[in-house]
Amino acid sequence: MHEYWVNPSYYRDQSVSDEEKRIEVKGEGSVLAVPDRASITVGVITEDENLSIAQQENSRAMSNVINALIGIGIPRENIQTREYRVTILYAEEGEKVRGYRVINQVEVVIDEVADTGLLVDTAVNNGANSVSNIEFTLSNQDDYYNKALSIAVKNGQKKARTIANSLGVILNQIPLQIKEISQPSRIVPFQAVMAEGAPIQPGQLKITAAVQEEFSFR
Repeated sequence: MHEYWVNPSYYRDQSVSDEEKRIEVKGEGSVLAVPDRASITVGVITEDENLSIAQQENSRAMSNVINALIGIGIPRENIQTREYRVTILYAEEGEKVRGYRVINQVEVVIDEVADTGLLVDTAVNNGANSVSNIEFTLSNQDDYYNKALSIAVKNGQKKARTIANSLGVILNQIPLQIKEISQPSRIVPFQAVMAEGAPIQPGQLKITAAVQEEFSFR
């Protein structure tokens, strides 16, 4: 959260007095952007009554998945382990151990969102049996947020002028205070459906910003 202060005396011969009336408005702005980055979590889940076998099968399958992804041009450094977990499976009738479940998930980041479907298909066809989510993001989200922030400031100024004109008063154009009341938008994850060859459309992302502005009038 950021707060910006503007000194009106820099622009006028006399500072704003405490007796002056104030107008407080909320400015909002948004921009649309096409995502240029995708993050996909794929995994391998294996079960066996023998822990060692479950781990070996999982390791073998995940190696196949990673090698296949590298084979379609994804850099190894773009494939990072997200989770590795071993769960004990108990029999329904009691506390007797009936086996083990091994979960191994990796997060894959690509800069070509058009290849998202290919990535999912490649992973599934080579042993992945879990695709938990697909998230589309922007590599330069801050740039878009700053554009939305600029629009929000202008929107607040326009609202203040409208209010002042309606009241028949003179608005001091330089705001006394501008307070940022929003943070860069979080991207809503796209939940993947494991269907071979299914098209995956990233669409557009809406980046929003909002500010609180205070103006004086006379």
